Amino acid sequence: MQPRLHQLLIPAWTRAWWPAIAWALVIFTLSTDSFSSEHTATFLSILVKWLFPHLTENQFNFIHHIIRKSAHFTEYFIFCLLIYRGVRGDRKGWRWTWGISALSVAAGYSIMDEIHQAFVASRTASPYDSVLDSIGAFFAFAVLWLWFRLRRDKLPRIEEPATQSNPAAR
Repeated sequence: MQPRLHQLLIPAWTRAWWPAIAWALVIFTLSTDSFSSEHTATFLSILVKWLFPHLTENQFNFIHHIIRKSAHFTEYFIFCLLIYRGVRGDRKGWRWTWGISALSVAAGYSIMDEIHQAFVASRTASPYDSVLDSIGAFFAFAVLWLWFRLRRDKLPRIEEPATQSNPAAR
């Protein structure tokens, strides 16, 4: 499809926001019964015990716990990046308001996600999980800030021509 036609058929806000909306749906799906600790333990036990057949049950439980908590961090890290992309839209660069907005939306969604889990029988709502989610979003915020700061410093700066005070030119 030609770029101009593509822009006419799909509004700019849709192109900017669809990844964040899709990822929010992924997060919502991961908060359902299908991804409860019991269900993921069944799947992971087959894989982990195949890779490490001599693991004890306690060792497996620890690995399972670490994988699940890492997933919290990772999913909200990605979510914050995608929200920043949506907030920024077609504009370029870094703005503190865009970053803080992305961080706030991700942290707010993590609270709503834990409230959702409170209503799923096989899940438990935990404020600690929401804090871990928000930490993942904060790390994404920090990475974005560093990324744009380093890129800005590497770009060649366009110097304004020096104005000479030439009395004859006046």
